[in-house]
Amino acid sequence: MKIEERVVGGVTIIDLSGRMTRNEGHGLLKDKINSLVQQGRTSLLLNLARVPYMDSTCVGEIVGGFITVKNAGGRLKLLNLTQRIEELLVIAKLTTVFETFDSEKEALGSFPQ
Repeated sequence: MKIEERVVGGVTIIDLSGRMTRNEGHGLLKDKINSLVQQGRTSLLLNLARVPYMDSTCVGEIVGGFITVKNAGGRLKLLNLTQRIEELLVIAKLTTVFETFDSEKEALGSFPQ
């Protein structure tokens, strides 16, 4: 798994690419989110467009990141979910927890300025 970050209008977009499984990249996202929160960057948008596969372990990692950001007074939102990831969120009953977007512009506009 590869993680890149960019900042647009005060929102940190985390672009993820590659498979997210217990054996491939597990813990990297958690470390990245913790580092950003420690820097005071708590408006986060996870772009999952280039994540072809994610297992339930990594869904748990995203939930943990959500809690970390929320406890710091911030917001973590999801962008460009694949059908597989969307199905995982439905199965885990997390569709009401996460704000999800198909458009980066729309997602960025949902954060307070």
